[in-house]
Amino acid sequence: MNSPILIRILWVRGLRAFGDGYVSLLLPIYLIELGMNPFQVGIITTATLIGSGIVTLLAGFQAYRFTYKTLLLMATALMAATGFSFATVTEFWPLLLVAFVGTLNPSSGDVSLFLPLEHAVLSRFVEDRQRTAVFVRYSMVGALVAAAGALAAGLPDFAAASIQIDARGALQAMFVLYGITGLLCAAIYATLPKETAATETGTANKARSAPLKKSRKIIFTLAALFSLDAFGGGFVVQSMLALWLFQKFQLSISMAGTIFFWTGIFSALSYLAAIRIANRFGLINTMVFTHLPANILLILLPFMPTLGWAIALLLIRSSLSQMDVPARSSYVMAIVPPEERAAAASMTSVPRSLASAAGPFLAGYLLSISSFGWPLVIAGGLKIIYDLLLLRIFRTVKPPEEGHLNSQENL
Repeated sequence: MNSPILIRILWVRGLRAFGDGYVSLLLPIYLIELGMNPFQVGIITTATLIGSGIVTLLAGFQAYRFTYKTLLLMATALMAATGFSFATVTEFWPLLLVAFVGTLNPSSGDVSLFLPLEHAVLSRFVEDRQRTAVFVRYSMVGALVAAAGALAAGLPDFAAASIQIDARGALQAMFVLYGITGLLCAAIYATLPKETAATETGTANKARSAPLKKSRKIIFTLAALFSLDAFGGGFVVQSMLALWLFQKFQLSISMAGTIFFWTGIFSALSYLAAIRIANRFGLINTMVFTHLPANILLILLPFMPTLGWAIALLLIRSSLSQMDVPARSSYVMAIVPPEERAAAASMTSVPRSLASAAGPFLAGYLLSISSFGWPLVIAGGLKIIYDLLLLRIFRTVKPPEEGHLNSQENL
């Protein structure tokens, strides 16, 4: 639990989360500052998700050819290039290309190339009973630092008011900071040992990653379900949710940053409960029965008459909606052979990115014709369908550490 490799991964997770926290809020504002409309914002947001999915898919299938260190360093170089490019390019089509090949994350979660690589590394040096706790720590660090990043989204307003810098220049400086963050991540990953494989349940195991074979059917089924969830989630990625709040309640960037700071804090605190719930009721039940009420709240959100009511529902939802994240990651790593974990993580995260890509495009269109919040209603409905299907198909497929739950159910 206190391995130097784990600590380094958590440091990088925190740095990336800080950048993602403010970029997801500033991206729509920056694009509108450049003269683009909500529909174009949705297109660029969609491009970020499609590009991330394709790059992650390639990395997952080719991970067995390289060490994880090499792939992670390549990912940090791409992150740095993305930030510096967004700070200097201002035209729609070049930005669309950069968004497609880069690492920008428009959502509150992690949909980048880093995710399956870091998951595979983490799962290789922890025992089954520690795995969920490690993924909770990983998710919690991301949520807490992303919340701080959301607060940092107010820095351009502060800079424009205090040092008389124009709004565009202040926003571009934040993308430069994103690029510098990528370089810092590279410096940390450069200190990793050449091969990061460690012990598996106490015995040395240097087996390299391999493509999916034994677990192909179950992983493809999970990937299809996760894609349905992600398609719904694409309608409410943080960039588009922020855009809806800007339109519906005429929020400032600083106010939006404060709201998303507190939703991030609530999400982070919920991870602590996720461990206890998963240990008591199992990973699948944790994923489903915390997600369902959160999605009902999402459907209700557009009907709130005031900003205060909307914030209240957002905070309650954030305390429930992310408990499934560490449970989902732990579950996927638990039900596949160790050598197939990189490919499994890729195959379950990539379709999520690709499926969610259509959501911002459609949400941008819907928000360009109405500020009601139809994207939120659609997202909640699709996610509820996913929850019910996941419970129906996988409630009897349990990871190794849940043998005691099988015994209880048979009593």
